[in-house]
Order: sequence, then C-alpha cells, then structure tokens
Amino acid sequence: MATIAQPVDEPSRPNIASANVQLPAVRDYEQVDDEIIATLAPTKKWFALLAVAVLCLIIGASAWTYQIHEGLGVAGYNPPVMWGVYIITFVFWVGIGHAGTLISAILYLFRAGFRTTIYRCAEAMTVFAVMTAGLFPIIHIGRPWKFFWLIPYPNWRLLWPQFKSPLVWDVFAISTYLTISTTFLFIGLIPDIATLRDRCLNPVRKQILAVLSFGWRNSEAEWRHFVRAYLFLAAFSTPLVLSVHSVVSFDFAMALTPGWHTTIFPPYFVAGAIFSGIGMVFTIIIPIRKYFKLQHYVTLNHLDAAAKLCLFTSCVVGCAYIIEFFIAWYGGVQAEQDYFWNRVFGQWWWAAWIMLTCNMILPLSLFSQKLRRNPSWLWILSIFINIGMWFERFVIVVPSLSHEFEPWQWTAYTPTWVDLSILLGSFGWFFMWFLLFIKQLPVLAISEIKEIVPPKMKRAPGGH
Repeated sequence: MATIAQPVDEPSRPNIASANVQLPAVRDYEQVDDEIIATLAPTKKWFALLAVAVLCLIIGASAWTYQIHEGLGVAGYNPPVMWGVYIITFVFWVGIGHAGTLISAILYLFRAGFRTTIYRCAEAMTVFAVMTAGLFPIIHIGRPWKFFWLIPYPNWRLLWPQFKSPLVWDVFAISTYLTISTTFLFIGLIPDIATLRDRCLNPVRKQILAVLSFGWRNSEAEWRHFVRAYLFLAAFSTPLVLSVHSVVSFDFAMALTPGWHTTIFPPYFVAGAIFSGIGMVFTIIIPIRKYFKLQHYVTLNHLDAAAKLCLFTSCVVGCAYIIEFFIAWYGGVQAEQDYFWNRVFGQWWWAAWIMLTCNMILPLSLFSQKLRRNPSWLWILSIFINIGMWFERFVIVVPSLSHEFEPWQWTAYTPTWVDLSILLGSFGWFFMWFLLFIKQLPVLAISEIKEIVPPKMKRAPGGH
C-alpha cells in the first residue's frame, strides 16, 4: 500500500509568507514553538538591561522635571536657534519607526521572503519609536500641561489650534502613524497569542491571552479572514511610509530658512527614515539573534538581503546630500551658498563630516558580500548609522537656524545637560518598552515561520 504523508496537528492554512526562503536547520512546528516561546523566560541579563533602560529613563524624566520648574531656557536655546535637540530627536525617532512599516507592509506586498523572521522585531520597534517621538513635541512646547491645545477638538471657547504651526502637523502625523502601526502589529500577533494561550499554565495569564487572541481556533476560515485583513492593512499602511515623514519634512520645507526651503525634502526625509530604521533593526535583531541562539531563524541570508536594502537607501541618501549642494550652487542664492559652505567647511564642519562619514562612506562597505554576511560588522555599522542619522537631523536644524540671512543674527548652539539627559531618557524609554515586549510576546513571528518550515509528517494507518 502506498504511503500517505500527513501533517501533524496543523490545519491547512493560506500561505501568507514567501515560500522561497527556507530554514534548513528547523525540523518541524514543535521546534518553532519551543525555541521561540523559550525566549520569553526572564533572565538575569534581561533584568540588568531593563534596569539600565529604566535608569536612563529616570535621568531623562528628572531633567524634564527640572526644565518644567525652571523654564525652557535651561535647554540651551539661544535665539534664533529655537529648535534644538528636542526637534532633532523627534525627527530621528519618527525616522526609526519607518523601517517597521517598510519591512512588515511593503516587503510583504512584494513577497520578499527575508522579512519573515525580522518583521516582528521591526513592527514592535516602530510602535515604541513613534511612542518616543510623540513625547518631544510635548517636551518642546515648554508647558506640557497645555499639550491638548495642539489637538483640533471643538470646545465652548471656539478656539482652534494654529494650523500653520508644524507642531499641529506633527500631531496628525504621529497619531495616525501610531494608530495604524499598533493595529498592524496586533493583528499579526493574534495567531501567536493563541499559541501562547494554548501552552500557558498560569491561569491568570492564560485568561488574558485568551481575551487578546479573540478566541482564535486556527481554523481555515479564520486564516482566510486573517489573510484578507492583513493584506488590507499592509496596503493601507504602505502610504504612511511616504506621507508621515513627508509631513515631518514640511516642518522645514515650508520655511524660508536657508537649507530648508527646498522641494527635495519629502523624498529625502523618507529615504533617510528608512535608512535609519534599518540601522536600528540591525542594532536590535543581531544581539537578539545571538543571545537567544536564533541563528537558524535569522540566517545570514536574511541579514545579507536586509544589508542590500540598507546599502540602497544609503546611496539614495548620499544622492540627496549631493543634490542639496547642486541646488544651492545652481540656484545662485548667496545665502544658500554661504550656508552650505558653512555647513561643510565652517562652523559646523565636524557635525557635517560625522554625518557624511557614517551615512555615505561607511555603508559602502556593504558592497562586499563578506561584510554583508558578517553580523559583527553589521552591528557596528548600525551604531554608526544611528549616530550619523541623528547628526543628519542636527545638521539640518542647527546650522540653518544659526546662519540665516542677517549676519548680525549668526550665533552658536550648545546643548546643555538638560537636552542631553532628555535625549538619553528617550533611549531609556524606547528600550524599556522593547525589553518588556520581548518577554511578553514572541519577538519572531511563529505563524509565518511555520509556513516556510515543512510540517512533521506521519505515516497513514497501514502504510509502509
């Protein structure tokens, strides 16, 4: 009698991941469940990292409290430089969040298989990065208890926000992006939450997971609806990559300030955001891959493909840098030409060269396949990318404001300990939430990984 192979304990499901990426070291579904769920167990090193993140957050919160008591003047602002570390860091964190939408939504629509094992980490990073970015318009206004004035809601005094203010635009961008990103993350988590529910022994946690999983039973009908909803959200989220950071770029491009008033800013900001986001993905996923021994899930092929995307966006950002100089030269506006000369060879040369080195020169190493497949180098490079992209926003904000049209207004800007403490606190806030996330929910997508893993086979009764 012929042998009939049947999968064990798994119903047929629609294929929502690309099948062209294989994980040869993963044997079956049970191994996927066991190894990924094992990452949820707290360890001493995890508690130590969480303590460091909370300490950084406390430092930032203390500095903010001091600023509220003493006034915004302690932030080191010196007219006309009235935007500083706060707006720089706001744009930086919004940019970090873009890689999650790119990897989870756009690459899903294009069926890029390398996204399967890294997109959950990127999605979570997006939500927490946007949560971090949302703090800075509130910090920047100086009187945070009046932040609700930025929200366009009807009230009995018939007062409305000043819609010409970039802070109001940022409220629309952040709220929209946070809502869609959180929804997209949660919908993708439902099958994995159901897996945790079925294996959980703690009755209280099991009940919470049962509520969050919406009674998921892993049936074919549920998978069919899930795939449709996920596809819709992916298509709906894709325009956010273009729209949200374009809105943030309008904070600058709508002004007449030298270095800002240019139409190149929307695509320039979008490319830079994706570039910085992929850098942060490397910063996070490579240590997770090594610490939890997940090398057979996040393989060198996945890192290689993501590194190529990083290289491409670096080239786009580099072209944008060059075009900025070309526009200033070709436009013939003296103030613009003086500003760009001052940016590279004048007062702010050190910041500009940090930006150019980290964002243009060092990523060229990714043309080497050997370095693209070297996790240690990718992690080191990702740190330089994060530094370089923060300085990119610094170079956009500070030199423009400190070197405007009137020479008598030219000045300098030096961040104070308050600025830098709040910057440190933002990283503590971000990593605190991320560390809590990876111990409550799977950092890799269990359900999608199973789609590229052959199910465990058994012989039919009477087979040979």
